[in-house]
Amino acid sequence: MTFRSLLFVPGSRPERFEKALAAGADSVCIDLEDAVAPQGKDAAREAVARFIAQQTRVGLGVRINGTATSYCAADIVAIKAAEPAFVMVPKVETAHELAGIGNTMGLPLWPIIESAEGLKNAWDIAAVTGVEGVLFGGADYSADIGSTLDWDALLFARGMLVAACARAGVQLLDVPHLDIVDEAGLISSTHRVKAMGFTGRSCIHPGQVAGVNGVFSPTVAEIDRAHRIMAAFEASEGGVAQLDGKLIELPVIRAARRTLERVKD
Repeated sequence: MTFRSLLFVPGSRPERFEKALAAGADSVCIDLEDAVAPQGKDAAREAVARFIAQQTRVGLGVRINGTATSYCAADIVAIKAAEPAFVMVPKVETAHELAGIGNTMGLPLWPIIESAEGLKNAWDIAAVTGVEGVLFGGADYSADIGSTLDWDALLFARGMLVAACARAGVQLLDVPHLDIVDEAGLISSTHRVKAMGFTGRSCIHPGQVAGVNGVFSPTVAEIDRAHRIMAAFEASEGGVAQLDGKLIELPVIRAARRTLERVKD
């Protein structure tokens, strides 16, 4: 399943878990890392593992603490037993460290690339067995390289990640829009990352979900054209396919397939 949207919810706020699930996001990620203070890690871990174990919701995952922290080992044990739909791993910098977590947990992985070192190794990280997608941690990345969060400052990193994830055949979600009241900015920047090749975007507030879903959902006209392209291609039976007087080449067919894969029931 391709995620148009992923909504983060703090692992320290169990009263918000159900509300997050009802917000309309394609996926929900309960956060044990940045959203939980050190003194609350143990209690949050227990609450999250208990909640996850009782759920059957598709697309419900957990962000554990990074491998360099003292919390990671306990997170791995508790979350593996709860069996979420995926595990998000922050601050991944090498394929080796991610593969180690994957081998231990045996669950789908979503690494976060949020440093210059991680970006350097993004091609190998995205290709690790078990990876379903990658999240661009733009805020931490900008801090690591000393840049702002402006579009131009992060363009190189975004372009590298799009290529790495396309090569590996995995999804790619953009960093959340941090201004939760700036709907125009959210929509505008989401259109830009979609145009680059991102498959979806993460959100930090339920109010952002509808806008992100709207951008990443194909229009009626796009769906209709995609159906027409596929019908013309299938009718050609391996020969030259045409639509509206134009040849239908492989890139056009691939784009049509991607459009139809995004159609939600």
